[in-house]
Amino acid sequence: MTESQLPLAGIKILDLTRLLPGPVCTLHLADLGAAVIKIEDTGAGDYARTMGLGAAPGEDSFFFRIVNRNKRGLRLDLKQPAGVEVFLRLAREADVIVESFRPGVVHKLGVGYAAVKAINQRIVYCAITGYGQDGPWRDRAGHDLNYIATSGVLDQIGNAGGPPAIPNLQIGDLLGGALTAAMGILAAVIGAKATGEGRYVDVAMTDASFAHAYSPLLSVLGRGQTLPRGTDDLNGGLPGYGLYRTEDGRYLAVGALEPKFWHLFCDALGKPALKPFGLARDADGARTRAELEALFASQPLSHWAALFENVDCGVTPVLKFAEAMQHPQLKARGMLPEVDGLRQFAPPLKMSGLDFAVRNPSPKVGADGTALLREAGYADVEIDALRIQRVI
Repeated sequence: MTESQLPLAGIKILDLTRLLPGPVCTLHLADLGAAVIKIEDTGAGDYARTMGLGAAPGEDSFFFRIVNRNKRGLRLDLKQPAGVEVFLRLAREADVIVESFRPGVVHKLGVGYAAVKAINQRIVYCAITGYGQDGPWRDRAGHDLNYIATSGVLDQIGNAGGPPAIPNLQIGDLLGGALTAAMGILAAVIGAKATGEGRYVDVAMTDASFAHAYSPLLSVLGRGQTLPRGTDDLNGGLPGYGLYRTEDGRYLAVGALEPKFWHLFCDALGKPALKPFGLARDADGARTRAELEALFASQPLSHWAALFENVDCGVTPVLKFAEAMQHPQLKARGMLPEVDGLRQFAPPLKMSGLDFAVRNPSPKVGADGTALLREAGYADVEIDALRIQRVI
């Protein structure tokens, strides 16, 4: 497949984001064919380059490399007027700008939505922040943990009677900063193609976490309050949907919610007397769960995995991540290809006529600056002058 045949071919994106949320958003768009220019300042740049492990000292971290493939890189000092001029020249031909500074920063730099819209009516300008562009908390600092704490999501994660559990999947960053931003950008781009008018897209990671907390909201609507963590229907309150510890300290995930699956589950265990209680709460639910806990604790995970291998009722081992990397289903789906010398995730969707490929490895610092400026119409002598001024 040629680049011109990719779904987002012809869409140009200027990416001012750092770390995880924004770069993963633009990663997904780049994998689908958008031309993403990663713009970093001339100082520290994206500090994901040095966060965590890397292949060798002085090389970009694995973290940076797996979320910045299929992008080109430019260093640009937006605190200098000449840097702002370069950005605005690039913005005239762009379709999308993505930024993740605190509210108001890009406006102070002279590259905010109003400045860009004045020269490009069709621009889609997406701002990713923790709390949004307005409200009393708009200027507060935060990270994923703060956003899911504020949205009420963190309080619901964990075992009954225990403290909240910190998930090792960044819900606010990825559900909010990456996927919600990508959704908003694509919707606005479609609108701009139809009308010639772009839009400002305000994405708050707290909003996105809150707006997907369906189970707690349903509990409030139905009961007037949320249940204590670990006791709601889908986080441990029902015998037919939960985790059970095995003899060897591993866990089995039981997702036998529907009666037909619960009945198959009970038959496989030789426990037909439990069939009425898959969705039971209170005393019947507690008794059923206790009986299952004792049963599963009597054998190792391998025993139960073998027992349920051919029983289609929604029961699976809780895999360690290294085991998931080797799972035949994920391998058959090509979800962990080797790219740029290391294994990394393939796009999270398949699309007819789209073969995933890495067109560019993650860019070295400012690696494409000269080429990008030439494409924007700068002469070599102008590029040299910008470099002397440390604008690029």
